Amino acid sequence: MSKNIDERIMTYFDFLLENSTAEAPMWNIEKILEGTPNKWNYIDGCMIIAVLALYEITGDEKYFKFAKDFVDYFVEEDGNIKTYRVEEYNLDNVNPARNLFYFYDKTGDEKYKKAIELVRSQLENMPRTNEGNFWHKKIYPYQVWLDGLFMAQPFYMMYETKFNRMEKCLDSIHQFENVVRLMKDPKTGLYYHGYDESRNMYWADKDTGCSKNFWLRAIGWFAVALVDTAESTDERLYYEFQYLQNILKDLIDALEKYQDESGMFWQVVDKPGVPGNYLETSGTALVAYAILKGVRLGYLPKKYEKIGLDAFYGIVDKYLVIDDDGKLGLDGICLVAGLGGPAKRDGSMEYYFSEPVVKNEAKGVAPFLLAYTEILRRRD
Repeated sequence: MSKNIDERIMTYFDFLLENSTAEAPMWNIEKILEGTPNKWNYIDGCMIIAVLALYEITGDEKYFKFAKDFVDYFVEEDGNIKTYRVEEYNLDNVNPARNLFYFYDKTGDEKYKKAIELVRSQLENMPRTNEGNFWHKKIYPYQVWLDGLFMAQPFYMMYETKFNRMEKCLDSIHQFENVVRLMKDPKTGLYYHGYDESRNMYWADKDTGCSKNFWLRAIGWFAVALVDTAESTDERLYYEFQYLQNILKDLIDALEKYQDESGMFWQVVDKPGVPGNYLETSGTALVAYAILKGVRLGYLPKKYEKIGLDAFYGIVDKYLVIDDDGKLGLDGICLVAGLGGPAKRDGSMEYYFSEPVVKNEAKGVAPFLLAYTEILRRRD
């Protein structure tokens, strides 16, 4: 990586932080468009993970201070988390609690441990499918989304390993096993975005329960879930530890077949060149991060590194752009995509192509920066 690219990325990163607070993060485009006050959410959670990763590499205290101030805006002295409600039973709200482990380890402040316990209590009573997987949200009964594995399982495994003598680690692994069994396409090796155990949703296949297509960002979330959960798995769980690594390798093998010559991946992975399809930043960045981290931790062979590097530099070449006002921005980010709900989110290609594409949104920015931190770690 050239010095010029390093400077561009760090300048961009600092620009985002200088223009963001916990009340009004500039990278949370969803909240900006809604015009509502910020809440405890996974979008900011991902960004703070990236800020802390950069702090670990650079040692620059401004990154630690920013992340701590951001988290402390929500976490009160008694361990309550402002705007968070257990009874929503929303897996998305588990993800930002991963950062609480970091601050508890660093400071020893019991408020972070209390907040961790609060979020863990959500999983204790989280509704589940008959196969044993957490529902994605209470409002989406009997549904499993790939996104949800990323939102909950790294936290779940981390908690069980650190605080609960690994009592329910196998429950976490079992949920991955169900996803592989129920949501993996045997022909391509790719994974469908969602699964409805009840088969009642209009987007679900009546035979398989799966949605129609392979949405890139969902697969990216799943890839990172595998890496991050493995990282928190005690190696005494030898077979389970190896299982997560094997699933990751199989997934990257499947994805590589669909990597564009630019290095990036398509919004609907297996439909390159279909009218409306496009090379998408957030999913590509998630895949790049999962691969580069997986190689560093020894979960993937060294040769896989090229896939991740090509993906990262593909984003840099295509979407790290200079605005009309001369400021850097990261473009090509699908704002949001889901299944069901009030909108006609039917899992069709046309649906995935119809969602807005935005700039500087943390669902793309955070994994892009995390992939960059993995490149910095390689140098060290």
